[in-house]
Amino acid sequence: MLNTASLSTLIHEQAKVYGDRVAMSYRDYEKSVWRTISWNRFSQLVSLVSNALLKMGVGVQENIAVFSQNKPESVCVDFGAYGIRAVSIPFYATSSEAQIQYMINDASIRFVFVGEQYQYDTAFRVLKLCPTLHRLIIFDHSVQKNPQDQISLYFDEFLREGEGFPCADEVKARVAGLHPDDIANILYTSGTTGVSKGVTLTYRMYAAAIPANDKIMHLTDKDVIMCFLPFTHVFERAWSYWCLARGCQLAINLRPQDIQMTLREVHPTCMAAVPRFWEKVYSGVQEKIATSSSMQRSLMLDALAVGKKYNVDYKMRGLEPPMTLKLRYKFYEKTIISLLKKTLGLENAHFFPTAGAAIPREVEEFVHSCGINMTAGYGLTETTATVSCDWHDWPVTLGSVGRVLEGIEISFGENNEILLKGDTITKSYYRKAEVTAQAIDADGWFHTGDSGYIKDGELFLTDRIKDLFKTSNGKYISPQALESKLVVDRFIDEIAIIADERKFVSALIIPDYKLLERWANDNSIGFESREELCANKLVTQMVLDRIVTLQQEFAHYEQVKRITLLPRPFSMEKGELTNTLKMRRPVIAKNYKDIIDKMYEE
Repeated sequence: MLNTASLSTLIHEQAKVYGDRVAMSYRDYEKSVWRTISWNRFSQLVSLVSNALLKMGVGVQENIAVFSQNKPESVCVDFGAYGIRAVSIPFYATSSEAQIQYMINDASIRFVFVGEQYQYDTAFRVLKLCPTLHRLIIFDHSVQKNPQDQISLYFDEFLREGEGFPCADEVKARVAGLHPDDIANILYTSGTTGVSKGVTLTYRMYAAAIPANDKIMHLTDKDVIMCFLPFTHVFERAWSYWCLARGCQLAINLRPQDIQMTLREVHPTCMAAVPRFWEKVYSGVQEKIATSSSMQRSLMLDALAVGKKYNVDYKMRGLEPPMTLKLRYKFYEKTIISLLKKTLGLENAHFFPTAGAAIPREVEEFVHSCGINMTAGYGLTETTATVSCDWHDWPVTLGSVGRVLEGIEISFGENNEILLKGDTITKSYYRKAEVTAQAIDADGWFHTGDSGYIKDGELFLTDRIKDLFKTSNGKYISPQALESKLVVDRFIDEIAIIADERKFVSALIIPDYKLLERWANDNSIGFESREELCANKLVTQMVLDRIVTLQQEFAHYEQVKRITLLPRPFSMEKGELTNTLKMRRPVIAKNYKDIIDKMYEE
């Protein structure tokens, strides 16, 4: 049953229901085991945080920050802050000094909770540049403090400030004074097109979003949730809060690079993910198929074909499959498909919300063919995550982003831009009245910057309006459409389409280096380095030939004509990627200008 208590009291109310049942688990890397935290202990920790924050003088609607990777401590700090009406602002664990400095100063933050050594070192270095910054609280006790550090506490020292709950009466008074339009979070956008903006999320927004999602998806308190995306991301944050309101267990993944291992250790039933996760799964399976014996390849391809017919052609459309198809699918479900799920750690799969970017059709079809319920959706930070998603028990069309949640009004403006109203939609960017006025018009419609249309009740996205390229011939190109189509190729890890003010479309490609090296060796192509491998004309032509096959559905002027294979991935350090790994196209265009210009030489 959904608990509709405010975020300020949710954990305490759930502890009354679930007591010593597991609320959260996390991996102890020293012992290679998973530790658990009960609902009672979770509630106690939240109370300790609330009391410690009050003892340190944190005021009503004062901003505090959490600069950490996913950890149970960061969740406790969030809910401890809600318990005293403070505002919790999460920073991405990979944020740079410049980003941290900007956010601390923009939000006048006094207290920053840091996770591990990188976050501590980064925050400490900006101390002198942030006049309001008063104290760092360190989650990981193995962090080595700077010898000159006189202001930091370890988390256990901080919690001792709350022992005995010295401010219990004031906590109660703060909760009693809570207003639905109080700010719960300020989430700074990743800034693909400019300076980062702080999106204000209120208690009213969460109170509207959680039950709206709960009405149309079948989450239960038996579900075990792998928390893979950073809690800083609105998708993981809002999803996790709904899971907690449902009484689910959160299994918190500390290190994103270890997700394949932790999935096999935990065997979760649900996990929020971005399409890139499933693209890598898809590429891995395609590689397995390509390198298998002819008999194995035939069986795997037939299993996926039967899975597609059963799940995509019938079940997703609300149709009953014929008996012969049911029997064939049940056979593969118990053999090949079962083995695939077990290999991934997804044998207990219930459903997997997926959003954050366009989902390549081949990938979405593949996941459903494996009997994994990928619940596609669309949303933004400004909309408390979900605007629309696939409704369980309703027909689903591949390529759509589902049906709009109840309580959200949708309209379409110039260039079919999606416009939104509702209680889940932000009312402002923090301390940015002019930017707010540009995004929310006089009639109260929030302008998403995405274009789309509704067909048979389902929302389809077409373009990100600001990202459309215009060639020098006056033709408009949607880079996302091409990129999502081409990135499914197993030789392509990342791709950046180039077309703006150019004669034709080209692309910068980060290949899958291991596969590329193997192909070169199999074809007797020698190389001494990645640079030499990526510059080889035979290698480049092989990748281009694969692209030509994949892009046949696009108009001639939309198709990629030339490519360059890059010997190194795009990086956050060079400003080419945001903290959510979205490409910053202007930075890429600048950093690779000479390489790009060379592709357009006659």
